Amino acid sequence: MRSAGQVVRFDKVRGYGFISPNGGGEDVFLHANDLGDIEKSAMRAGVRVTFDIEAGDRGMFATSVLLAPKSAASPDSSQEPDGTAEDDYYDVLSARELRHHLTEMFLQVKPSMNAEQVLEARERVIEFAQKQGLLDEL
Repeated sequence: MRSAGQVVRFDKVRGYGFISPNGGGEDVFLHANDLGDIEKSAMRAGVRVTFDIEAGDRGMFATSVLLAPKSAASPDSSQEPDGTAEDDYYDVLSARELRHHLTEMFLQVKPSMNAEQVLEARERVIEFAQKQGLLDEL
């Protein structure tokens, strides 16, 4: 039976990531070898896919992954994973705004992170974003 879900993360260099099934439950491992005709470059967070699930030694993994048709992807396929419309314009964040968003995201993804871990991870991301010119210098 085919399942549907959306990619929550995909490392194009390493060739793997995870899919969050629409019905909930544990994320499913995704390897580039199971993408079929889909290019690795098309995989990114928020991409909606259909797939088969198989059990492996290390958990569940996706096989026969295909891009989901827009109409069948979700009840509101014009929405991104964070609830915003695909065509929304995004302002560049200040370092302060990014710190706030990162803290919230880290605690949602990994509630067991302690304050020191959150601060260290957050500052590394801020430094990277500043070096890449991704932050507003206000």
